Amino acid sequence: MTTPAETPPHTPLSYEQAGVKYDLIDPLKVAAQRAAAATAAHLAPHGFGEVEASRGESAYVVDLGHFYLASIVECLGTKTLVADAMWRDGENFFGAIAQDTIAMAVNDLVTVGATPLVVQAYWAAGGSEWFADGERAQALVAGWKAACDRIGAAWGGGETPALAGIVEAGRIDLAASCTGLVNPKPRLTLGEHLGPGDAIVLLESSGIHANGLSLARKVAERLPQGYQTVIGGEADAGVRYGPALLAPTLLYSPVTEALWAAGVRVHYAANVTGHGWRKLLRHPKALTYRVHTLPPVPPVLRFLQQQAGMDDAEAYGTLNMGAGFALFVHADDTERAVAVARAQGIAAWVAGQVEAGPKQLFIEPLGVHWGAGELQLR
Repeated sequence: MTTPAETPPHTPLSYEQAGVKYDLIDPLKVAAQRAAAATAAHLAPHGFGEVEASRGESAYVVDLGHFYLASIVECLGTKTLVADAMWRDGENFFGAIAQDTIAMAVNDLVTVGATPLVVQAYWAAGGSEWFADGERAQALVAGWKAACDRIGAAWGGGETPALAGIVEAGRIDLAASCTGLVNPKPRLTLGEHLGPGDAIVLLESSGIHANGLSLARKVAERLPQGYQTVIGGEADAGVRYGPALLAPTLLYSPVTEALWAAGVRVHYAANVTGHGWRKLLRHPKALTYRVHTLPPVPPVLRFLQQQAGMDDAEAYGTLNMGAGFALFVHADDTERAVAVARAQGIAAWVAGQVEAGPKQLFIEPLGVHWGAGELQLR
């Protein structure tokens, strides 16, 4: 076992240097949204219509009359490559990344107030041989079912293509889609009630979740022991980089379901994934968000920040830094929201408030400020 790595590399490493350039990706998303909006008319012959305000949100919503239907598709990304590396070292994390994949879709779906109903799987391998490894494949199956059981959703089916020449041999690309119901209709959460005076409640993350892995893998290349490097001091003795990265993403639907049952009305919600805490700026309204309390940073994220030489603005603008999900609730509901989350085993903090003013976010303990131009998703 190696000693903890404490000295950051001499050359800082940014997310862009790791290959993820949002300035190139986000314009395509916006162009796709605008093209997609023109297809909404195809719902009318069936007697349905889209909820236009869901365009640009984390899930798409259709009005079916008595209730709303919400849907989303998400892929896991490069976290599979970390699982592959650990598999070569004799450790099986494919059950864990099954939960990650479902969480990517479900945690987006519940931001609009939906209850997960059906999950579909997309497992694309670089060749048929991948599926022949029983231990690895069965871990994926078991992890997928366990995550569906946790959120109370049916696993409807999926697709398992062998894509030699597209997916690298020995690799697998994981994705999930999820369909849910907003029922009754007042559960719909698209920010129409978001406004000054609301509180910001942050829910804990379990680690890196599934965003920032391209950067994390680049950091592993710099470490003498790679994923086997010990990341912490005495308090985290024996915690290795690879297993810490592979801690499964938390599933937040039990919290959102419990909040509704408890009578806590969520005015808006944001899944803190790509773009890090800048996701708190997601709603198009001109509002000022002021954060005064920070959740603890998981050791793996603090280690990653240190080893990549990231300042706080870049770290919090890229990674979740301990906050995997944000709830915006009426100030009178803050303590109940925290209590409900904790009853579901998820730590929560009243972290800040919403104020009148231009669209901007202040993370006061860090001296970090972002304006409206820092997040362009519409």
